[in-house]
Amino acid sequence: MAESRGDRMVAVTIYVLLSFIALLVIYPLFFVMIASISSPEMVMRGEVWLWPKELSFVGYERLFANSELMRGYLNTLLYTVVGTAINLVMTIAAAYPLSRQDFRGRNFFTFMIVFTMFFSGGMIPTYLLIRDLGMLNTFWVMVIPSALSVWNILIMRTFFQNSIPKEVQEAAFIDGASNTKLILRIVLPLSIPVLAVMVLFYAVGHWNSYFSALLYLSDRDRYPLQLFMREILIQGQMQEMVEISDDSLARSLMDAEAIKYAAVIVTNLPMLLLYPFLQKYFIKGVMVGAVKG
Repeated sequence: MAESRGDRMVAVTIYVLLSFIALLVIYPLFFVMIASISSPEMVMRGEVWLWPKELSFVGYERLFANSELMRGYLNTLLYTVVGTAINLVMTIAAAYPLSRQDFRGRNFFTFMIVFTMFFSGGMIPTYLLIRDLGMLNTFWVMVIPSALSVWNILIMRTFFQNSIPKEVQEAAFIDGASNTKLILRIVLPLSIPVLAVMVLFYAVGHWNSYFSALLYLSDRDRYPLQLFMREILIQGQMQEMVEISDDSLARSLMDAEAIKYAAVIVTNLPMLLLYPFLQKYFIKGVMVGAVKG
């Protein structure tokens, strides 16, 4: 079917707009990447726009030489891996029973879970509870309080209801499968798309989390990378407000600027590498609940 001139103009307009939006999204990351390998002095002068100038890896050298930053990086990796594993187990354990029509009281439990999306105890009662549980300044304070997301439970429950045929589950029960074998052998293998979405959502949440550490951690050996990043940004802002009259202070400011850009790249790299492996499942998973023809 031949396209009319108006259709072609609309298509061209759409491509131009999408290209402009893609440029707005990609350029900041591209700028951070080229700034991280450019001379800090050139970056601070505003001379770095499209290409790196006077290649310099001082930011990465100082970053990897800092034992605290490396320890924070390892802490963040550990929090993300363990926290995401706990999130998946708890979300599946909550979503699967709520998706079963033969589960008595599922509407009541769903209401009680959804209720927490709108009303919570607040920051101070939560802090007091965690203190009374003896979790302050421990590893578990970074993974247990965020073990469940109500929104993700609802997404997974909807997937189980709409994408896992009831007849398949009934056939498994007739063949003598238990509930545990049913979920491990049938439900989870058929739920890879939504599991990929959950892994991505939870992993990104743990990777970017810093506020919980700010509230509950006092030992710097347990700090995640994001808290050290916050310190670098705050120190850089404070130094910018001070009149620079000493060469050592000026060099320190430029090194801090280089470390800031290098840390942003190193911090975002794991999530950027994770997404391509989950992309084909992610596209299917985000369509959970969509209208089907």
